[in-house]
Amino acid sequence: MTQQNASIKLYGIPNCDTVKKARAWLTAQGIDYRFHDFKKQGVPAERLSAWQNAVGWDRLLNRQGTTWRKLDPAIQAGVVDAASAGELLQEQPSAIKRPVVEWGEGPTAPITVGFDAAAWNEAAQNLSKG
Repeated sequence: MTQQNASIKLYGIPNCDTVKKARAWLTAQGIDYRFHDFKKQGVPAERLSAWQNAVGWDRLLNRQGTTWRKLDPAIQAGVVDAASAGELLQEQPSAIKRPVVEWGEGPTAPITVGFDAAAWNEAAQNLSKG
């Protein structure tokens, strides 16, 4: 049974292994979603701000990834708060931990960062209740 819910939006980069795993999981669960490609479509500034408010800038910033590791140490050291992180993440979308998923619309819709099957099961169940 397919859950019709195009209000789920998955943000990421298509060739990212975690994004591939996440997309496969959603498909296997029969959950419809929209995909936003950071490489082609950029990072919507208003969404970045909402994500920072929901999960914190530190959780969004992928310090383990290649993009972060390749940055000049002075740039890395300059990322100290939401404003500086937001600037970097706008300029370097690949430094965002992926995927970011908005599980519905509106200010109370859950937002997850990264792929965690248990958290995603819970979010999907909450969607089917709503």
